[in-house]
Amino acid sequence: MQQRLSASGRPSGTDGYDFSYRMVVDSRYQKVARTKSILRSFFLVQAITLLLGLVLLIFQSASEGLASRVLEISTTACGIISLKIGELGRKRSRVNMLRFFMVASSIAVSLLMFCAIRKCSGFMAAKSPSFWETILELPEVALAVVGLVFHLFIIGYTVHLIANMSVPKRAS
Repeated sequence: MQQRLSASGRPSGTDGYDFSYRMVVDSRYQKVARTKSILRSFFLVQAITLLLGLVLLIFQSASEGLASRVLEISTTACGIISLKIGELGRKRSRVNMLRFFMVASSIAVSLLMFCAIRKCSGFMAAKSPSFWETILELPEVALAVVGLVFHLFIIGYTVHLIANMSVPKRAS
């Protein structure tokens, strides 16, 4: 094979003549990169939401007693752990870790919503709450709703990421 002479000190092969031999990046790899960056920001928001909820639960359980909040605290901790697994799966492109994350975090978010709804309905039915008691319970419900909304986005983008990371099926 004859090597081209380099023009103006430029290394050979970079003059554009090899364009027809260059590889084109498949669009699904671009989609994977874009979805990974979006998921990173959603994971960060979800982690902040879960950590704020955990701190709020620990402060509230200090006044009420830890026994009444064990399910909520342990579920929040499991949500944080599953989020870390999801982040590792996102970084390393591990489909099985992402699937485990989707199942574990869905269970954690469902239990947290159940606890928030149960507490609100029990709180409203048991007594007529004062204004300050209602204000103190509002952040917990707001964090649960924000966590649920972001979780729905995370699940959608994770499914999209898994679909683009998988090997495309060939038609026979």
